[in-house]
Amino acid sequence: MKRILITGANSFIGTSVDRWLMQSPGEYQVDTVDTIDGVWKKADFSKYDAVFHVAGIAHVDPKPEMAPLYYKVNRDLTVEIANHAKAAGVKQFIFMSSMIVYHASKSLAGTVIDSNTQPNPNDFYGDSKLQAENGLHKLENADFKVAILRPCMIYGNGGKGNFQRLARLAVKTPVFPAWHNKRSMLYIDNLCEFVKQTIDRELAGTFHLQNKEYADTVEIVKYYAQAKGHGLWTSRLFNPAVWLGAKVLTPLCKMFANQYYTQELTTYDFDYQLVSFTDSLSRIKL
Repeated sequence: MKRILITGANSFIGTSVDRWLMQSPGEYQVDTVDTIDGVWKKADFSKYDAVFHVAGIAHVDPKPEMAPLYYKVNRDLTVEIANHAKAAGVKQFIFMSSMIVYHASKSLAGTVIDSNTQPNPNDFYGDSKLQAENGLHKLENADFKVAILRPCMIYGNGGKGNFQRLARLAVKTPVFPAWHNKRSMLYIDNLCEFVKQTIDRELAGTFHLQNKEYADTVEIVKYYAQAKGHGLWTSRLFNPAVWLGAKVLTPLCKMFANQYYTQELTTYDFDYQLVSFTDSLSRIKL
């Protein structure tokens, strides 16, 4: 039986992984501990084979005054917990990093990430995650394996973020720009399966995750509009508004810019992409 400690109570990813592992009775013991106010320090880490660290700051506007908190939580807390886990004899530390370590979409210029692409964060979130990765690399050895996961945008029922807002917009707006793009996305069940495989195989290294198929913002909107019987007109006539608006509105860049991993970068000798993109869309409750 694998004994797993998830650091980050009540998180979307943490609770999803917990439920996923519990579908295999007798194979895992999963506990969760909060990281607020040092509560995690009271936990007995020596009981666990692996720590899955999901605590961090994400969907927060990176204003300059927020920088110290980003680094305190995403970098310093991560390394502190990893040090504690290593000292307690934990054999594996799994860290939820992000595709954002390469950089966030702040223009409509496309980004294709392959094995030669070097991280180049352009906000506090990405930089704090990358610095946490660097701190973890200093701790790893034969007795303390570090697995760094760099997923793209994660979505699923109960999740927060841009995907849910986009899906809700699809059933409200009468018009939408026909600005097609290509983006990496990751359904929550596919992430959970990757974490399971990481634990089972005792993996170490840096891993890039995405669905088997790329996403297109326009097609997502059309899917949900059709599913709800909502009339929607998509046209390139609105594309100039996207081009102009993206110069001042960062959310438009996140919505319409190309940003994706090459398929080769996210393919491994095991299957974790269990749910197709179309099937995942049908599972989302609006």
